[in-house]
Amino acid sequence: MATTAQGPAIPITLQQAAASLPTPPISVATNMPISAPPSTPMPVHLPQPPPATDSGEEELPDEDDRPQTPQHRGYVYPPCAPRKAPAPAPTRKSARLAAKQAQHPSTPDGNAPDTHAFSTASSRKKQIARASGGADSEGALSNHFVDDDEDFVFHSEFDALILATAQDASDDPKSLNEARSRSDWPLWKAAMDKEIDTLEKANTWSTVQCPANKNIIGSKWVFRIKRKADGSVDKYKARLVARGFSQIYGVDYFDTYSPVAKMASIRTILAMAACHDWDIESFDFNGAYLNGKLDDDEEIYMHEPPGYEGQGEHLVKRLHKSLYGLKQAGRKWYETLSRTLANLGFCVSTADPGVFLAKPSGHTLILAIHVDDCVFTGSSPDLISEYKSKFHACHALTDLGPIHWLLGIKISRDRSACTISLSQTAYINSIISRFGLSDAKAYSTPMVPGVLHSRTDCPSDPAEQARMKKTPYREAIGSLMYASVATRPDITYSVSALSRFLDNPGTIHWEAAKRVFRYLAGTRDLTLTYGEERHELLGYTDADGASHEHRHAISGLTYLIDGGAVSWQSRKQELVTLSTAEAEYVAATHAAKEAIWLRRLISELFPFPPTPTTLFCDNQAAIKLAIDDNYHARTKHIDIRFHFIRQVISDNIITLIYCPTDDMAADILTKSLPKWKVSTHVSNLGLRCV
Repeated sequence: MATTAQGPAIPITLQQAAASLPTPPISVATNMPISAPPSTPMPVHLPQPPPATDSGEEELPDEDDRPQTPQHRGYVYPPCAPRKAPAPAPTRKSARLAAKQAQHPSTPDGNAPDTHAFSTASSRKKQIARASGGADSEGALSNHFVDDDEDFVFHSEFDALILATAQDASDDPKSLNEARSRSDWPLWKAAMDKEIDTLEKANTWSTVQCPANKNIIGSKWVFRIKRKADGSVDKYKARLVARGFSQIYGVDYFDTYSPVAKMASIRTILAMAACHDWDIESFDFNGAYLNGKLDDDEEIYMHEPPGYEGQGEHLVKRLHKSLYGLKQAGRKWYETLSRTLANLGFCVSTADPGVFLAKPSGHTLILAIHVDDCVFTGSSPDLISEYKSKFHACHALTDLGPIHWLLGIKISRDRSACTISLSQTAYINSIISRFGLSDAKAYSTPMVPGVLHSRTDCPSDPAEQARMKKTPYREAIGSLMYASVATRPDITYSVSALSRFLDNPGTIHWEAAKRVFRYLAGTRDLTLTYGEERHELLGYTDADGASHEHRHAISGLTYLIDGGAVSWQSRKQELVTLSTAEAEYVAATHAAKEAIWLRRLISELFPFPPTPTTLFCDNQAAIKLAIDDNYHARTKHIDIRFHFIRQVISDNIITLIYCPTDDMAADILTKSLPKWKVSTHVSNLGLRCV
């Protein structure tokens, strides 16, 4: 039994686990193996651990540089109850540890004794920080990454505290009764009155007697404190939402599909508009769904809103507009907006139905719509202002001016340098705080290099299953997923791999999810930047071997414009391939499909040269198979649909070129990598330190 430097006793320390492993010589000055990886330009320098001190004890190499043995892959140790460990054998201690022992002589490691009485939020926060490897005292997040020998696993009691923190993190009331019990109830009541007034002015409903043999749906209030980009309170918002889950298909709703602009489309539009130095404006429609009208054959009746009953017995509301929460509300709004834009001369893009295009007077106007949030750009600033006024005349909107904030993404632009940057620092801070990891020390990689998570790590006994059901695993993965699809391609593989265990996560999966949070804690200020380089659409495709238990290879692809990624994917292939070349060949086919879509989108919206798009691949056999149309025993079984890439190449749509593995930007989308490779590919994808 040993005791770590940042928590109670655990069965085994990482030093003991690695004692039998062959390790390269360590430089005391740099705390790194002397035989360092190949020198590769790495413009992004992630924060490094503090220099090692000459403690007289043997130092271990970083986790990312160790050989990945089966013992190291099981890096999460079983939870145990906190208890004192026997005094360690006399060794030469560092001055820091000796000082801590003098301050707290009751514990062998010099840390203050642990307690289990969490009477206040502050004490609970300290315990969570200590369990996550954070500082013992309150303070800001450490700017250094944690070393492996400073790691500490979460125990079950700390997981329960994280769950409680996640549940208490939101300041928004969950119900009307909760809002009434708060000290800020007058502000919520004013927001509710404003919502009811807006609905009545929009002729959303009419009050009628309750009809017989009709489905009557309910409603509820949803409360949200709207915040600005700096986190300060903007306004109190109350939204009346219909309980659409009680609607009956074929009776009070039919079609429900409503398209929105893809994130890849929005990033592409921003990158290309910045390249052409076009103005980029943003606005949102007020009460967007209330502009959608229900058809005459859609009879929807709703009980009176909570808190506004008492107008008469047996009275209900017959809806005439698509209230929020209805199954068809999004579709009705999209149909209404499409008709309005068509009357103003806009047409729907064939590549993305959430993007609209107009070319008045020889100029170009582009409108990307995500429900009610809009990005508007074009070659003429005067036409942009003119058409915003036309939009407002049809549907009330709030003009937000030059774009700086969209869907929780901060957008910064340097017109003189023709660059534009996207970041989610505020969002990352909020999810880290939500799960009680604000004081956790950072990791330099989102996953342990070489680790493979499998179903064998899922709970095998009822006790662990019951404990994991109380763990906010789904909420954690969902929170990480938005960051991965919006601005952080460097965590896409990790989130994709961990999302396969949502139905039955194990302790190891939960620890891996928290590691991604700790990686984001150290890289929260990275921005996805376009314009630091100048090049047209450029693609990378890669695939790993069949190393997972399901034996399906993982495909990774990314496309860049002007040095920043606009599209990326990390997906499990739909078939089991028989060789690495076949896996790379299948991945290249999927990358070719994405190239066709991006070329169609860009050519519709912007001036685009008809030259082929370069697609890099790091497998010579796959390139040979795609170009020369070879046929032999090892390839005759490949499905004909994967030979689609041959036609794409022959039509001069893409050019498949070899790229060394060390320069393969899509490598980070297929597997967990050591930190020097993570740093390299983070830079390759266009993520820059602010």
